[in-house]
Amino acid sequence: MILAWIGALVIGITLGLLGSGGSILTVPVLTYLVGQETKLAIAGSLMIVGVISLFSVIPYARQKLVKWRTVVIFGVPGMAGAVLGAWLAHFVSDALQMLVFAVLLVTAAYLMYKPVKLKEDEEEHEERAIYKIAIDGLLVGAITGLVGVGGGFLIIPALVLLGGLSMRLAVGTSLVIIAIKSFAGFIGYLSVLEALNLTIDWHIIGIFSVIGVLGGWLGHKISSRVNQEHLKKGFAVFLLLMGAFILYKNLPGLF
Repeated sequence: MILAWIGALVIGITLGLLGSGGSILTVPVLTYLVGQETKLAIAGSLMIVGVISLFSVIPYARQKLVKWRTVVIFGVPGMAGAVLGAWLAHFVSDALQMLVFAVLLVTAAYLMYKPVKLKEDEEEHEERAIYKIAIDGLLVGAITGLVGVGGGFLIIPALVLLGGLSMRLAVGTSLVIIAIKSFAGFIGYLSVLEALNLTIDWHIIGIFSVIGVLGGWLGHKISSRVNQEHLKKGFAVFLLLMGAFILYKNLPGLF
C-alpha cells in the first residue's frame, strides 16, 4: 500500500507543478496499486480529483483568477456530460473503458510533449460562439464521467482558444470546472456501483484526497525551481509508457 500512497503524492505534486495531468494518474493508481475494480476506481477517481481541484482553486479565487461566467457556460454542460458518461458506463465493459483511458493517456502525452501554442499574456481575447464552448464542455464532461479523468489537459486549451481567456485565468477557471463536473460524475456513478454491488471505499478516498492536496501544495511551492518544459516532456513519456501498459493489460479482454 506504500506504493499507492506514493502514487497519491505524485498525483498531487504533478497537478501542482503542471496545472493538469496529475488526475490522469488516479485511475491507474487505484486499479493497479490499490487493486480496485475498474468502475470502483473510476468513481473514486472522480471524487478524489474533485476534492483536490476544489482545494487547488482557492489561491486562484483569492486572486480573482476565476471567470465565473465561463464556469457556467462550460461547466454546466460539463456536469450534464459527466452524468451522461457515468450512465454510459452501465453498458461499457471494464476493458473498453480502460482502452478509452489509454487513448486519453496517449493524447495527453502528445499535448504535453508538443503542446498547443497558447498565448501567455494576461489579457483576455475574443470569446468564440457560446454554443461551441458549451458543446466542448459537454464532450469533455462525458469523457470525465466515462473514464474518471479531470480533463485539464483538454479544458485549458479550450478555454484559451474558445473562451478567450488568458492562461492564468484559464487554469483557475478550469479547476472549478473540473471540480463540479467530477462531483457530478461521481453522483452519476453511484447507480453504476449499486448495480454491480460495489461499495465506495471512503477510507481510500479520504487518504488519497488529503495526500493529493498536500502534494498539490508542495508541487506549487517547488514549481518555480523546476524546468517546466523538461518536466512536461518527461511526464509525457511516462504517460505514453503507462498507456502502452494499459493497452497490453486490457486488449485481450475485448476478444
